[in-house]
Amino acid sequence: MTNPATPPLRAAIVQVTPIQQNCTIIWCTATMKAAVIDPGGDLPRIMAAVEQAGVTVEKILLTHGHIDHAGGAKRLSNDLGVPIEGPHEADRFWLQRLDQDGPKYGISGVNFEPDRWLVEGDTVAVGDLLLDVYETPGHTEGHVIFHHPPSNFAQVGDVLFQGSVGRSDMPGGNHQVLVKSIVEKLWPLGSDTSFIPGHGPASTFAHERATNMFVSDRALAE
Repeated sequence: MTNPATPPLRAAIVQVTPIQQNCTIIWCTATMKAAVIDPGGDLPRIMAAVEQAGVTVEKILLTHGHIDHAGGAKRLSNDLGVPIEGPHEADRFWLQRLDQDGPKYGISGVNFEPDRWLVEGDTVAVGDLLLDVYETPGHTEGHVIFHHPPSNFAQVGDVLFQGSVGRSDMPGGNHQVLVKSIVEKLWPLGSDTSFIPGHGPASTFAHERATNMFVSDRALAE
């Protein structure tokens, strides 16, 4: 039985690939079942973190299809015998070119199709946890985020960073759409929401609404 003082969800960040991407391991403290979010590469490092946490990985979740987030997903799926869920099908373009994009960034990518494409309104289960899925295009067309309301926690991939936002200059990117995703999908989740981005340190929506030069309330009012 989980101690009442133990939070239902825990997370650990493993920085992977030459691009220093935040691969996130989240787990249900009641069952110690886990999901690996965005395993872009460096699988031995990821598995060492899984072992250190003492959890059992039951699935892989993807926010989007860029090489630094998805390059190692298929190999990890094969190694562990677990399914891949996400992103939205609009990112099929990226998942079908991982082997081409990998050498540009010093990452080994394997093309694949996930076991389950995700759409807004879906939930993904990790142990006893249920995470809500939101479609958040702008960085890529098929980008999604994962939100656990009881924990006020979100994994937002490359939509929002501490002090910045995701780039929108690659195929399928659109800055105006990205800002709309942040304002209409992220902010309503609550200012007290803590988030792990795809790169850099964690933050809160309150901090970004107060200070982010791109999407703070003041910046958007100008």
